[in-house]
Order: sequence, then structure tokens, then C-alpha cells
Amino acid sequence: MPQGASAGAQQKAGRLASAASVPDRTASGVTPGLSQTQRELAGPATQVPLPAAAVEVADASQHPQALAWAGAVPQPPVLVGRPPMGGMPVPQERPAAFAAPMAMPPAEPAILRERIYRHRFKDAKPINFGRASPRNHAVHGVDVSRWQGDIDWPTLRTQGANFAYIKATDGGDHLDPMFRENWRGAHAAGIRRGAYHFFYWCRVASEQAEWFIRNVPRDPSALPPVIDVEYNGDSACKRRLTPALVREKMQVFMDRLERHYGKRPIIYTAPDFYADHLQGAFPHHHFWLRSVAAHPSKVYPGRNWLFWQYSGSGLSQGVDGKIDLNVFRGSEADWHRFAG
Repeated sequence: MPQGASAGAQQKAGRLASAASVPDRTASGVTPGLSQTQRELAGPATQVPLPAAAVEVADASQHPQALAWAGAVPQPPVLVGRPPMGGMPVPQERPAAFAAPMAMPPAEPAILRERIYRHRFKDAKPINFGRASPRNHAVHGVDVSRWQGDIDWPTLRTQGANFAYIKATDGGDHLDPMFRENWRGAHAAGIRRGAYHFFYWCRVASEQAEWFIRNVPRDPSALPPVIDVEYNGDSACKRRLTPALVREKMQVFMDRLERHYGKRPIIYTAPDFYADHLQGAFPHHHFWLRSVAAHPSKVYPGRNWLFWQYSGSGLSQGVDGKIDLNVFRGSEADWHRFAG
């Protein structure tokens, strides 16, 4: 193609002319004043030794010119020291949400609440209590001694025995032969249990207290101990004490047990003994009242009660023969608060 060849020849001639006008290189091989394009056309530098005179002339002919900045000369920024940083930058101030550990609400104490079984008891001698029927109460239980023989405690619980008071001692030297077995069996079945002592009026109160303490374990989960005070026609002791002496002996016994177990004893009694000795006495103690023919409010007027023994002729699976039946005065929530 003729036109393309002519144009190429012209471009080549121009490059040769430019190369011919390139000034001599210095001894270091760098040609002053060359542009990048001119240096590329000139090719690699050749280290050619120059005469000393030529070097002097060249040096004398090179006059450096000061560069002039158009406008005001900018000042370099002031350097500000910064602390060394490693990793991700850490904020100087923590967010409010993390400024302090989050305060957790106090945990409520754990409370073990046994299931409350509805009673399925029957009565060999049922009594019509009317609207004040013990069956209206939420929490039922029993009291037992050696007279009930071997007890199937798991079955008794499902029949409605949510608590059991177990006879432990009489006087100052008698231990119910079934106490230890009943104590363990009731606990293993998940029944809240407590122990009671049948008080002898011809024995020293402190001796009876020590005998009870010797035989009844100190168990924080147990119900408060009970002192059973009533007339005993089968006893050889025929003494009839004054109300003041009865209360004095009871106080000695109960104070000793309260110091040992840390729980105030409950007083169990019957209508005739209560009428003779305990009316208006011990206002700060709970009472467990026997009343199998009428509601306690009619038999013990003006006396508050915690437990009501409403039958001595109860019938239940898990027990051969008859058993005493009781109710707790209060709701299920009241029971859990009382039993802890």
C-alpha cells in the first residue's frame, strides 16, 4: 500500500531527526532535559568516558534554574501524634449498654412444692358436718402409730395423705416401735411428716423433752413437733393437775423443743382436756383440735386452729384397719407457705 509506506517513512525520518538533536549524555548516562519519549528513542545509555575538559565545559554550561510555584506556597500540615493501634480501633467511651454488667433481677428462691392429692378417704362412722364439712378443705392428711401396722406409704399418699403426723414417744422412756419405719416410709413416699409426743403428767417435763429429742431427728423439712395433751384413762398416773401446773409443764417441754428444732411446737388436744385446762392459754401457738362430732368452732369457741382431726374411723387403701383423718386449715398456697 504506497500511501501507508510513505507515511511510515516520514514518521521514521522524523524520529531520526529527533534522535540527532538529542544532547550528549552525562557521564552518569542520564541526559538532562530529556522527556520520557526522547529517552525511550535514545535507547540504553552507553558508558563512554569523556575527556576532563569536556566534563568541565559541560558542568559549566549547566546552570540549574529554581522552580517557581504559582500562587501562595502551601504549608505542610502539622503532624499530630497518635497512639499506636493494634487490631480493630477501640472506642474511647463504651456504649451505655455495655458500660457496666447488666444487673440481673434477683432469682426467686426455689420452692419444692409436692403435689396435693385430693382425698379418697372413706369413714366407717361418717358424720354430716353440713356446710362446714372437712371435705371442703384442700389439704388432707393422717396421723399414725403402731396401731396401723405396716403402711403402704406410696398408696396412702395417692389416697389423699398429703401430710402425716407420726407418733414418736410417750413419757420419758417409751418409743413407738413403728416410728423409725414410718418416719422413713413417709419421707420416701414424698409425704410431709412430723412427729408427736404423748405427754405423761407424772413425768418431769424436761426428761420427756430430752427423750423426744433423743429419738426424733432434726430435719429442716419436717413439720413442727407436736405435744399431745389429753386425759389417758389407761395410764397408771391418776394425778389431776391444776390448769396452772399443766401449762407450766407444757411450757417447759415446748420451749426445749423449740430451741432444739427451731420450730414452735403445735398443741394437740381433745375437748374435755381443753375445757378443763387450756381455754385462753397459749395464744401464740398453733392448735390441732380433735372434733369428730361437730366443727371445731362449736366445740372450741373462740379458738383458732391449724389442724382439725375430724375422724378416728377413717378407711384408706394402703392401711389395714382404721386411721385418723385430718385437714389443714387453708388453701394449697397456704399449705406450701406453712410447710416451706
